[in-house]
Amino acid sequence: MKKLMVITALSFIMMVSTVWSGTLEDIQKKGFLTCGISEGVPGFSIPDSTGQWKGFDVDMARAVAAAVLSDPQKIKFVSLASKQKIIAVSSGQVDLTSRTTTWTLKRDAKQGVDFTKIVFYDGQGFMISKSLGVDSATKIDGATVCVTAGTTSELNLADFARANGLKIEALVFDGKKEALNAYATGRCDCFTTDVSQLASLRTTLAKPEDHQIMPEVISKEPLAPLVRHGDNQWKDIVTWVINGLIAAEENGITAANVLEKKETSNNPVVQRMLGKSGDTGSYLGLDADWLVRAIQAVGNYGEIYDRHFGPSTKLNIPRGVNKLWTQGGLQYALPIR
Repeated sequence: MKKLMVITALSFIMMVSTVWSGTLEDIQKKGFLTCGISEGVPGFSIPDSTGQWKGFDVDMARAVAAAVLSDPQKIKFVSLASKQKIIAVSSGQVDLTSRTTTWTLKRDAKQGVDFTKIVFYDGQGFMISKSLGVDSATKIDGATVCVTAGTTSELNLADFARANGLKIEALVFDGKKEALNAYATGRCDCFTTDVSQLASLRTTLAKPEDHQIMPEVISKEPLAPLVRHGDNQWKDIVTWVINGLIAAEENGITAANVLEKKETSNNPVVQRMLGKSGDTGSYLGLDADWLVRAIQAVGNYGEIYDRHFGPSTKLNIPRGVNKLWTQGGLQYALPIR
């Protein structure tokens, strides 16, 4: 009887694995990657005047498309509200979600998704009108705060209020646009979300200079692309493409020099990364040039960051902890070997 139970259990596990596997094959058959994206957050993901999606999260997804389909443009983007981003992946509506999503225990262990690689270390903050004369989030007792449903921001806000003895009324909205519009029209005193998004969304207000971001950062928000739970190969592909972009910056490999580096570099680490030696592509079910194509398409991690958040952009968000580990930051690529 015990032997039968073990065999049955193993059969069930194999059946589940079979059901939830094959994302790479499905993508290659249909010829494009389906990616969940935000409703529109400048710098991270937003359509331009021609309807083309641009941004940091968009480039991460395009790198994956380049690696698996040899074309960064072979993506169908699906705009998702915060409360939709988990279920869209777990249900198979999208192959990947690349939008500001915090890696938490509950999401990772209980909601049918797997996170891949942290692409942006963030934290929650508050934005408030300068006209209210408030210089600290600890002084917003009695305030009404706009927040988005389905985000970690709701729980963080409640925790912050309780920890600091504040009475705060939360106005919860389904979408970030609705929450921001409510704040902009005076329905609430504050708007709370990740600090990077506050900096981004503030630029969309009629008079950005009239609004300030409070100095407090009240949480840790490690943001990472996510995939459906159960397809280990697909998780590995997305994870290692992103690792590769960080490793490329560590090794001075850029979109402009990646082909030259492949042919001329004597660095064994670079040779393995770029398929000159070794067989890393086969570990993922890809060819030898998987990472070369990803880097060619969007550049290394630093190039992507500077393109959307760097000093020459309207946002100009300092890298801070998103610097490489060799520069005092937290971005650290796992070894490609």
